[in-house]
Amino acid sequence: MRILPVKGMNDYLPEEVRIRDYLQNEIIRTYRTYGFERITTPIIEDIENLDKSDGGDNLNLIFKIMKRGEKLQKALESSDPKGIADMGLRYDLTLPLTRYYAANRDKLGKPFKVIQSGEVFRAEQPQKGRLRQFVQCDIDIIGSDDISSEIELIYVTAKALLNIDINNFRIKINDRRVLNALLLSAGFKKEDLTSVCITFDKQDKIGVDGVITELTEKGFDASAVARFKSLIEKGEITLERAKEFCEDKTYAENLAKIIEASNELARGKYETVFDMSLVRGQGYYTGTVFEIESMEFGSSVGGGGRYDNLVGKFLGEDIPAVGFSIGFERIFSILAAKNYKAPGSKEKVAVLYSEAATKGENTEGGLSAAEAIRVSDSLNDKYDVALVPTANKLGKLINRLEKQGFAGFYNNGELRLFAEDRK
Repeated sequence: MRILPVKGMNDYLPEEVRIRDYLQNEIIRTYRTYGFERITTPIIEDIENLDKSDGGDNLNLIFKIMKRGEKLQKALESSDPKGIADMGLRYDLTLPLTRYYAANRDKLGKPFKVIQSGEVFRAEQPQKGRLRQFVQCDIDIIGSDDISSEIELIYVTAKALLNIDINNFRIKINDRRVLNALLLSAGFKKEDLTSVCITFDKQDKIGVDGVITELTEKGFDASAVARFKSLIEKGEITLERAKEFCEDKTYAENLAKIIEASNELARGKYETVFDMSLVRGQGYYTGTVFEIESMEFGSSVGGGGRYDNLVGKFLGEDIPAVGFSIGFERIFSILAAKNYKAPGSKEKVAVLYSEAATKGENTEGGLSAAEAIRVSDSLNDKYDVALVPTANKLGKLINRLEKQGFAGFYNNGELRLFAEDRK
């Protein structure tokens, strides 16, 4: 039997879980402060919903769940490999949210401001920074197409990061409609735009040459690829320059308003900037897209965007929606590397009790378990308390408790703290 978890999935030690719990709770607390309400959805979704969700490359990373019993047997006999699965693990929280909203919208506010925090699953090739099971923390606004939603999401997400000691970051923003205008001006066809965007989203990893190679391999018009290359290899495209490619200037002008308002709200603690190369790989994004870049660690710690068509797949009508997701695992890794301690957490002490006294075999051998619990109640206001059976070799037990992070122990009517003993 293997004692290690499956690759791409982690076990966490108690202190790590303490930090993870604190971070999630603080993020959720911040979101609730600004009027967002938390929901939960199952980790399993219908495979048809997942397959039709426009999740970009994530659709190739779905953990599929096979049919059971006679249904599986019939599927295997049919020789149709796609027919053997009827469910799958969610790869993000957006698709489950849109299904949830479609099923419950009559009971929900408008706009619906919602929090989700939970585990998602992707059949990744495990490597540093890429897990198969990980946590996402999302806020979304469904039912509003006004740019105030983007301004609010940017501010509240940034506030959550600042509240958990993530500083020195900037928020990059783009709009798929502005990017599409640039791609159309280069000569790509409208039906090709999603595929081109999925490739362009890889620029940070494969560079301009890699993007051009992949677009060529996909068989796009050579002249369109060449014109596109001439645009992106020159470096940064400003918002004013991007506006020149747009017949309808509204989306570029709205970006400018979002950036101006967000930077005013930031008060110099972070910056929101236009980035024409920002795409986001999910095909369901229809408008604004954003990403949070940690300047200290040179990596993304969150992202999101507007997905106005996804709810409509369930309801058959247009429902505007926009969301922002914090990259929880990246943030946890960053803080853990800095030996982060959860603020406000209590020190932990052990109350020693005698198993013999508990059984009534030796009333002089220390506290019984019931007596130790009463002592624990008296200490709980100041400490987290664990009941620990005493040992014949008390010195070894005390050394073990200190190595495990205990601040001290209660024994023979006295609370001893290790820090005071060392003075």
